[in-house]
Amino acid sequence: MTEALHDSRYAWMRLGLTMVVGIVANVGIWAVVLIMPAVEAELGLTRAEAALPYTLTMVGFAVGNLVVGRLVDRVGITRSLLASALVSACCYGVAVLAPGLMTLSLAHLVLGLGTAAGFGPLIADISHWFLRRRGIAVALAASSNYLSGAIWPTLLAGMLESGGWRDVYLVLGAVTLAVVVPLALMLRRRLPDEAHTAAEAAAATRARSTGLSPRMLQLALGVAGVSCCVAMAMPQVHIVAYCVGLGYGPAVGAEMLSLMLLGGVISRILSGLVADRFGGVRTVLIGSVLQCLALMLYLPWDGMASLYVVSAVFGLSQGGIVPSYALVVREFLPAREAGRRVGFLLMLTILGMALGGWMSGWIYDISGSYQLAFLNGIAWNGLNIAIMTMLLIRSRPRKGAGTGMPQPA
Repeated sequence: MTEALHDSRYAWMRLGLTMVVGIVANVGIWAVVLIMPAVEAELGLTRAEAALPYTLTMVGFAVGNLVVGRLVDRVGITRSLLASALVSACCYGVAVLAPGLMTLSLAHLVLGLGTAAGFGPLIADISHWFLRRRGIAVALAASSNYLSGAIWPTLLAGMLESGGWRDVYLVLGAVTLAVVVPLALMLRRRLPDEAHTAAEAAAATRARSTGLSPRMLQLALGVAGVSCCVAMAMPQVHIVAYCVGLGYGPAVGAEMLSLMLLGGVISRILSGLVADRFGGVRTVLIGSVLQCLALMLYLPWDGMASLYVVSAVFGLSQGGIVPSYALVVREFLPAREAGRRVGFLLMLTILGMALGGWMSGWIYDISGSYQLAFLNGIAWNGLNIAIMTMLLIRSRPRKGAGTGMPQPA
């Protein structure tokens, strides 16, 4: 039965449904980036104030990955997605009616909680259905997050210019209910207990160790995750506002964001293939080095053509980093703890995005330029590279790995 389920035709079909759900469910964290300049102009905000709804969206998204992830363990992915879709649709409606920044920001905080079901919980769910090709399966599931950011800004840019951001949010609320609800019902099948047992036994044969306690390893990975995502947030959160400031307009910025995120999709798929062959730590380290180099390219060039190219390079560099952290957890920590540890780590990476989005706006308000914000991102990226290099140096097969014997936590 286990062999018939893991890596089966049904598993790949389920992965396809998962990606469609993720493309729609994740739009909440990208729509707020698209509307940021319009909200700033309408409400007369500073750049840091305009970034507050995004920051709170990411805080809700971070906490939601942990909370909804635990909920999935108890009630399954279908009920969790149904609840999240209803919450997200309601929050889009509240945002449309918001009279000011405070109401809008609180609506986005809860929207982040609803949107979270489309990321970490979906990744965790699909990881149970694959053994041999888990790396690429996780990468493809995680790619739906970037596909969402690549597709929706381009589709909605015209509506944003003609009808305003409130019309955009009305459409997103309706689409979320129309797509996520029926597809969630198609994901009701659950993996039998004996299949979970077989997966844990297989994970034990590939176990590795850094010589650190699970708590210290979790802490090191958490700091690395925050650091890489503070750096990642600078272009992703502010590229539209950056283009508006340079005089290119929000539509150009939305196109650059879409190009960046399409590159991220390619990066995630390639990283999944790399991780299946070389492991999660090496994959994170490669992505981190490439991301740092791409950030440096933003410093000397701000022409329109140059920014299109650099944004594409940035997307191709960094897309595989965050999902690879989940694979690191599966390699170094007990399989029975994977759900909560992956949820916790993804929560920290998302908080890093929230911190980086706000920090970049704050630096812009102080300096009047994004140059220092890019340098800030490069510095944080260096910390991530240092931690992952240390883990790679300390990495070795865990004693008893390859015997099929469960390893102690």
